[in-house]
Amino acid sequence: MSSLLLTGGRVIDPAKRLDATADVLIRDGKIVAVGADAGRQAGQETERRDCAGLVVCPGLIDLHVHLREPGQSAKETIATGTKAAARGGFTSVVCMPNTSPSIDNAGTVALIRDKAERDGVVNVFVTGAITKGIAGEEMAPIGSLKQAGVVAITDDGHCVQNNELMRRALEYAKMFDLPVMDHCQDYALVSDGVMHEGFWSTSLGLRGWPASGEDMIVARNILLAELTGAHVHCQHLSTARSVELIRAAKKRGVKTISGEACPHHFTLTDAAIAGSEKFWAKDGDGVFWAGPATSERPTWPVYDTNFKMNPPLRSARDREAILEGLADGTIEILCSDHAPHCDYEKEVEFDYAPFGITGFETELALSLMQLYHAKRLSLPDLLAKFTIAPARLLRLAKGTLSVGADADVTVIDPDREWVYCRDESASKSKNSPFDGWRMKGKPVATIVRGVTVWSEESDRIGVQLPA
Repeated sequence: MSSLLLTGGRVIDPAKRLDATADVLIRDGKIVAVGADAGRQAGQETERRDCAGLVVCPGLIDLHVHLREPGQSAKETIATGTKAAARGGFTSVVCMPNTSPSIDNAGTVALIRDKAERDGVVNVFVTGAITKGIAGEEMAPIGSLKQAGVVAITDDGHCVQNNELMRRALEYAKMFDLPVMDHCQDYALVSDGVMHEGFWSTSLGLRGWPASGEDMIVARNILLAELTGAHVHCQHLSTARSVELIRAAKKRGVKTISGEACPHHFTLTDAAIAGSEKFWAKDGDGVFWAGPATSERPTWPVYDTNFKMNPPLRSARDREAILEGLADGTIEILCSDHAPHCDYEKEVEFDYAPFGITGFETELALSLMQLYHAKRLSLPDLLAKFTIAPARLLRLAKGTLSVGADADVTVIDPDREWVYCRDESASKSKNSPFDGWRMKGKPVATIVRGVTVWSEESDRIGVQLPA
């Protein structure tokens, strides 16, 4: 029997409200014991890892990623994407259906699950499309998608504009006990916008993308969630009004609405596109620089397409509202919206570049800096948004260190200072705006079903670890 004992770490399991120095014993891919019993049950053959001074928590879950297979493997593959996820501390990822062809039938679901089983180094869960071809015109076969193993349905990258169609999709989704994840974007309001509509879009001469284009669909989703009783999860929230709408809905008792936030939306603002952003963050000892490590006053390139994403970077007020929503529990889940693109696609005029950035390897550090080190959230509350909260939404048997659970574990040094270099990323694409940033907080080991699929030591000495 293979076994591993993690000793002396600060064990945080938000699902069990556990936060204590303890040992964790893993045997044959399962959690066997947590606490004093762990050491007593470990045999002489047990591998031991000293975790003193580190945090041991349930394996992190990213419920919003783009692995690009099938059809877009020049940008990313399941193999490269899951390696990047492991380096970021993630043991489970949930891939979106806007592939080519889109994941709108049982056959494509089976293809991805088979490939993930062969090539993936972390758990890969699959979402199905709401509509055929993600075209927003005809409902996909939700029942057969559920039977094929999808954990949610979404047209991510697109938004169903027909309210009647969306209502019927929600009704079907409820019958099959599937949450619906929605990319909130009113096309009529957004039109051909490429960045947040405001001072900087006017100054730069770029077409504006009004915040109301998101707010309108969030309001619709709240109403439809109330009407149908289906759970609607609003993806990558970026506006202050969206946060206000969800907060008000929850206060009046709507339990079937939720939201998520991405680190780029609560770290950056639209001023970054103009080259005038200032990036600072606070920790318990004062202020530290949270931007590029190479200069105290960097000059950002104007029109840098690595700052172009969907939804776009918003105003400072919107950014602060997202942070407040995360702090007060309005927004329950953190994710990356990892969206890799080839260099040649991004190296064009801002108008023509695709939306999206990579995020696996920076999201934990950015979240720690902006939420934990900035004293907005405790460490257990932050980790809950990466573990038990996404597991509950998608009904995954993950996100806990309970005895008998799968041994998916992340070991973190929350105070480690380091510099992110996108050229060292495991992802196939390098379209990150955080290249050269000084970060605080880093995973040091990622364990999936009892196997260490990535560790800092293996990175340092170039060891290829087993899947």
